[in-house]
Amino acid sequence: MHLWTLLSLVIAPLSHLLLKLKKQGKRISDLIEDRLASMAEETAFLASTRHVQPDFHGNRSPLADPWRKGAVVGLGMSADLDDLALDYLATIQALAYGTRHIIEEMRAQGAVINTLVMSGGLARNVLYVREHADATGCQVLVPDQQEPVLLGCAMLGAVAAGEFTDLRQAMKVMSGQGHMVEPRQGSINNYHNNKYKVFRKMQDDYSEYNAMMMTKEK
Repeated sequence: MHLWTLLSLVIAPLSHLLLKLKKQGKRISDLIEDRLASMAEETAFLASTRHVQPDFHGNRSPLADPWRKGAVVGLGMSADLDDLALDYLATIQALAYGTRHIIEEMRAQGAVINTLVMSGGLARNVLYVREHADATGCQVLVPDQQEPVLLGCAMLGAVAAGEFTDLRQAMKVMSGQGHMVEPRQGSINNYHNNKYKVFRKMQDDYSEYNAMMMTKEK
């Protein structure tokens, strides 16, 4: 699920803040990420008691279950900016765990995956990229190009037009620079491993709840 589609479910109490930022031409994500940075030296740990199951619109991959629903665990009575920041961070981490789940299923079928390539607007979100590297254990390559997918299409077109003999040659000539984000180890790795277990258990619990409610009364 798209990050902001999911967060729209929890930011209603701060709609006045969103309107104010929009008028000022500022992004809500910048405000939230600045707030997270001020709340702790290591941002990741802030969401240790906030868990999101991000399947509000179903799960496309790897469960292929369009009827799944989402959940947020660890809510309190607060509805201020700090609480929104926790929802934001927990949601990013949940999306990263969803990516990790896909990777694990692919590896189980023999795929070798150790690098993720980011594209689109979220590739410019430093926190999103960092949490994906740490949560998946994969290095994340972020191209400098604004539209790497379109660049790939241009490469295919150039090969088809005869400008290059093959795609490898086109890639060598047309590719630009980028930077790599490496996954961190130690306590960060332990944190994400434990929280990923919670993520998977929430998925299993959802299936169990469904089974309970589908059981016919005797």
